[in-house]
Amino acid sequence: MPRVPSLPSSALPAETAGIYEKFVKFGPFADQASVLAHVPPALNHLYPMLMELKARGRVPWRYIELAIVVTSKLNACAYCVASHSPVLLIEGLSAEAIAQLPRTDHSDFDDTDRLVVEYAMLVTESSGRIRDNVFERLRSKFSDDQIVELTLRIGLAGFFNRFNDALQIDDGSAAAALNQQSFHLAHKD
Repeated sequence: MPRVPSLPSSALPAETAGIYEKFVKFGPFADQASVLAHVPPALNHLYPMLMELKARGRVPWRYIELAIVVTSKLNACAYCVASHSPVLLIEGLSAEAIAQLPRTDHSDFDDTDRLVVEYAMLVTESSGRIRDNVFERLRSKFSDDQIVELTLRIGLAGFFNRFNDALQIDDGSAAAALNQQSFHLAHKD
C-alpha cells in the first residue's frame, strides 16, 4: 500500500483528470498516477511529456524500454521492471534475455542493444565519468537529439524508480510477479 493515499482522477481539476486518465491508458501506471495526483503540476507536465516523446518516435521504442528496464534493474525497482519488461517481449526480446539484463551475452541482443545497455548503466552508476569514446560510439548509431532523449529517459527512469520505491507505489505484486517469472526461467526444462 502506498505511503500516501491514492487519489482518483475525480479528485482533480478537469484538465489534470483528463491527463491522468490518458496516461493510465498509456500503460500499467494507475498506482503511480494515483499517488502523483497529489501534485497536479507533476501530472500536468511529466505525463504529457512522456506521451509526446513516445508519439514523436525519434528513438526506437526497443531502446527506450531497454534503457528503462536496465536502469530499473540497477536501482532494484521491481514495479518499474515489471511494468516495462513486457514491452521488451513485444519488441522482440525473449524472456530469458530480459531476465539476464544488464548482462547482454544473449543472442537476442545486437550491437546497438549492447550499447544502449552500456550507456544506461553508465548514466545510472557513473554519469560524471562517462568517457568521450562512449559518445563517439553512440553517435555512430544515434543523432544528437536521440542521445539527449535517451539520456533524458534514463534519468527519468531513475527518478520514477526512486519515487515509486520511496512512496511504496507497488503493493508487492510487481516483485512477486518478477520472482515468479525468475523461478519459472530457472526451472525451465
